[in-house]
Amino acid sequence: MKKYIYLTIGFLLLNFQSLLACDLCKKNQPKGLENITHGMGPTSPMDYIISWTSVIIVLFTLALSIKYLIKPKESDPKHIKNIVLNPDR
Repeated sequence: MKKYIYLTIGFLLLNFQSLLACDLCKKNQPKGLENITHGMGPTSPMDYIISWTSVIIVLFTLALSIKYLIKPKESDPKHIKNIVLNPDR
């Protein structure tokens, strides 16, 4: 399994340049987003609103998941976590 992971990471690192935009795509994309990907970039202000809203939602979700993974605050003795960890209860 580790062999396949290392091969995949190596393949992606070797082909990193091919993941970036070509010269034509760089020229056609809006300023600040050039050289990110192939194809058209955002074409209207609504595209930027949708993109930034999704970025904010993802970052908020990531922050909450990390917070609750580090300190879950499950102190109730009847919580399912305690039942699993202490089967003699």
